[in-house]
Amino acid sequence: MTTTIVDVPFDDAEGVRLRAAMGAELFALFSDVQEREPVEPTAENVDAFVVARDAAGAAVGCGALRLLDDGTAEVKRMYVAPEARGTGASTAILRALEDRARARGVATVRMATTVRQPDAIRFYERAGYRRIETFGPYPVHPLGVYLTREIG
Repeated sequence: MTTTIVDVPFDDAEGVRLRAAMGAELFALFSDVQEREPVEPTAENVDAFVVARDAAGAAVGCGALRLLDDGTAEVKRMYVAPEARGTGASTAILRALEDRARARGVATVRMATTVRQPDAIRFYERAGYRRIETFGPYPVHPLGVYLTREIG
């Protein structure tokens, strides 16, 4: 499948729809967890937001990049609709976010996921990410999995 990546504002309607779908999936996984994310991504604190489109132009995935105070960047809100998984859209989104980080002078990209998302962990590790203890605003959490990759 051909995937096209486009930069859009964080509050773009397609991005809002994709993030809502992601939120529904995450709610099903974490309905028993009370903790909230330490820093919610918003239009004010996201430095790049991309949408992946399939060959027909439909928005099938998204991802955000937030610059951190220590000169690194964090991947946020990376999501691909179930029907587009396995098509290369995830890789296209991740590489596009890494490109945007490099363009901003960032050499290290990090992310947080959880043990309840083993497919995501496998994907990121295959993409060259390695596990770390934690980073930035994230306290060590029994469900947390924190990853990093040098891109520069």
